[in-house]
Amino acid sequence: MGAYLLRRLLQLVPVLIGMTIVTFAVVHFIPGDPAQTIAGEKATPERVEEIRKELGLDQPLYRQYVQYMGNLLQGDLGDSLVTNRPIVEEVVPYLAATIELVVASMLIAVFWGVNLGIFSAWRHHSAWDFFAMIIALLGISIPVFWLGLMEQWLFAQTLDWLPSNGRMDPRIGMEPITHFYVVDTILYGDLEVLWDVLKHLILPAIALSTVPMAIIARITRSSMLEVMRADYVRTAKAKGLSEFTVIYKHTLKNAFIPILTVIGLQTGTLLGGAVLTETIFSWPGMGRYLYTAISERDYTVVQSGILIVATLFVLVNLLVDLLYTCLDPRIQYERK
Repeated sequence: MGAYLLRRLLQLVPVLIGMTIVTFAVVHFIPGDPAQTIAGEKATPERVEEIRKELGLDQPLYRQYVQYMGNLLQGDLGDSLVTNRPIVEEVVPYLAATIELVVASMLIAVFWGVNLGIFSAWRHHSAWDFFAMIIALLGISIPVFWLGLMEQWLFAQTLDWLPSNGRMDPRIGMEPITHFYVVDTILYGDLEVLWDVLKHLILPAIALSTVPMAIIARITRSSMLEVMRADYVRTAKAKGLSEFTVIYKHTLKNAFIPILTVIGLQTGTLLGGAVLTETIFSWPGMGRYLYTAISERDYTVVQSGILIVATLFVLVNLLVDLLYTCLDPRIQYERK
């Protein structure tokens, strides 16, 4: 296992280098001039050229890339062209907000998706199976932005049960520790603020969870139906084991590999695809951060943000690959 992990980490090196090349190239081919953005519309050509030299934009692309990689190896993502703050410091609260939202969304999606898929497979070809798959189809079909707006209208405006935007009541003056607000409130031991944070998290997490929940439900149903035909499942039933034991202990464990794969892919997708949800609910995450950077032509933020999200996607899928052997001991990572 240790040798396999080391080998996989080494295999990530060319992947990460490839991502830096792609993000560097894409950002530099976007129309617009960063120097003009910094100098302003009324700046003289001489001032624009001076800023271009300061940023090294007058150098050939390969030299700019070498300098960019050198900074990356030192942990320097550069400075924002708009705020002039180091991106490493600026991105932390946005990244924490997105991770917190994605984790909450995936917890909802996995719980309901897996159980919906199990129930559908257990009641195969019944009215309950049909109803469960209709729910899954609706989860994929309903646009996230429409669902988010409907949630705000019903639960925030009509019923006044939950807040409609933000991560926390702005009147609460909490100094963040980790920038994961749920974790921070637990560390402070303030249950009242914790409940406020959770209330702000519920609506965007539900809206973001619908698509992965539907996909997980359909994959779970398909995988469960295949495993339920196996001989050992029939033997477990013949022994008189309860339906719960047969399904959750014997069947689900052996059907979970494809489900875990989908969970990993959906988690990675949500990390970079929550722009609509974050915009609707005014959630200060990576999606809104990158959207604002694109609007303001803040090229260094766009470049670094895309690289961060892509790296997280790769690491999530690496973690899923390593979890395979924990779920199925038959999988052996041998040196080839």
